Amino acid sequence: MIFAILATLIPSAGLGLLSYWQNEAMVANNVAQQLQTLAADANRELEHWLEARIIEVRTLSTSNAVTKGLAPPPPSAPVNTTKNTQLLPHYLRLVKDKLSPLLQLAVLTPSGKIVASSSDTPPPVILPSAGPQTTKADGVMIDTPHWSQHYRTVTLTLAVPVLSLDDEILGTLVAVVDLNTLLPSLKYATKISPGDILLLDLAGQPLLGTHNDDAPFEPVARQVLQQLREEAGKPIAFEGHLQKSVLGLAVMPKTLPVLVVVERDRADIYQAWAAFRNLFLSLMGGLTLLVGLIAWQMGRSIVTPLEHLTGAADHIAAGDLSVQLPVAQRDELGHLTQVFNQMTDNLRQSRDEFEAASQTLQKQNKLLEKLSITDSLTGLYNRKKLDDILADQLARFKRNQRPFALLMLDIDHFKKLNDTYGHLAGDQVLASVARTFSNSIRNIDFVARYGGEEFVIVLPETALSAARDMAERILTQVRSASYQFNDQSIAVTLSIGVAMSRSSDESADTLLARTDRMLYEAKRAGRDRVICTDDKST
Repeated sequence: MIFAILATLIPSAGLGLLSYWQNEAMVANNVAQQLQTLAADANRELEHWLEARIIEVRTLSTSNAVTKGLAPPPPSAPVNTTKNTQLLPHYLRLVKDKLSPLLQLAVLTPSGKIVASSSDTPPPVILPSAGPQTTKADGVMIDTPHWSQHYRTVTLTLAVPVLSLDDEILGTLVAVVDLNTLLPSLKYATKISPGDILLLDLAGQPLLGTHNDDAPFEPVARQVLQQLREEAGKPIAFEGHLQKSVLGLAVMPKTLPVLVVVERDRADIYQAWAAFRNLFLSLMGGLTLLVGLIAWQMGRSIVTPLEHLTGAADHIAAGDLSVQLPVAQRDELGHLTQVFNQMTDNLRQSRDEFEAASQTLQKQNKLLEKLSITDSLTGLYNRKKLDDILADQLARFKRNQRPFALLMLDIDHFKKLNDTYGHLAGDQVLASVARTFSNSIRNIDFVARYGGEEFVIVLPETALSAARDMAERILTQVRSASYQFNDQSIAVTLSIGVAMSRSSDESADTLLARTDRMLYEAKRAGRDRVICTDDKST
């Protein structure tokens, strides 16, 4: 069956791929010719547009109004000869209004001082520098186009010397031209040859483009810009100014320091080619599906029992032991199925026994964990757990400066109680007092047996006044409770010391020692009372 599939698909795939590659080469060749034509048209339109602007500025520089405005008045001239200078700004405004590409006209002295401008409040005029970004065309200085923040558009500065009749330089005529007026000519070129035209400065920043999307221009990557320059006139694939994969090429005009890039979206170029590819893939997929269906139908009658057995084995490997296969045949596969079912039953029984043993072990572990931190008589936390709680609370206090309170409680005259009523009575009193403690604290508080008849209560994030109130409440509850043993009533009172955590506490032992001193003060003061750190200077 594998040979039949390969014999069917290999010839079809070979012929299809051959046609596919030939079609791709033909599309690429046609697109390259179209892009080269569009680049030549765009370059020609740019040259014509620039030539027209140069003619306009040069003609203006030779006008009488400009030359007379710059010519120095004769020494014997009357005062009203300054009229030419006064009329020059008006003349420049009229010319600017008639010539739409012009944004500003300014006449400068040889030293660079503005004599007249078409603007009432002219922005600073920067003459084109004789640097690598500047070109000369028939005596006209042309600066590199750039985005002007003042005019909110891409501008081009032209500078033409103003000469007298004796060919002496009287000054300079500077024209700021709106480069966007070139856009209609470029769009006209794209109607003849499909594609987009993009003007870049020599650093790769977009200046002007013919695309119709509202998406902003993105700078061309430095590597792409270098490749476009090195392979000028040759189509290359790159990520275009709209962040799309394009095929394009670049040309560099001779008279303007810009880079003209023409490009087309690869998705549009290869749309028909992609349709042919999809048709080819669909035919190949359909043929493969047809041959596969035939092979599946032939193999289904042979391998289905083995597939069921393999699938059941996968379920068992994944942990599903509920698999039970029906024995439909009495041959070798039937015997294998019976053995498989018996093996599954044995695994299921072993798993049940293991789970039962595991649950028993988990219960024992939980019991051992509880016993390791619990006092067996009172059910409260033991001393080991108390040390962990205090270490954790002290670390929290050092971290977030939220204090906690500590209560140390001692049953008054407990030794006398044991001597009078017996140790069983003492144990019963300890358990009863422990229950009173557990019922009196909050969910976030901790109570532990410190040792013998002493207990410690930890009150997280509790002020000293609130801790004292709780200690008084516990004292009252224990004092008023009834403790019976063998029909005898036993009176129980407490002595309680209260202390707060301090920044100077280096360890939990420091806080415990301070609380223990308060407990000692309560006993020395007569027992059955609460003593806080604010009651003492210690």
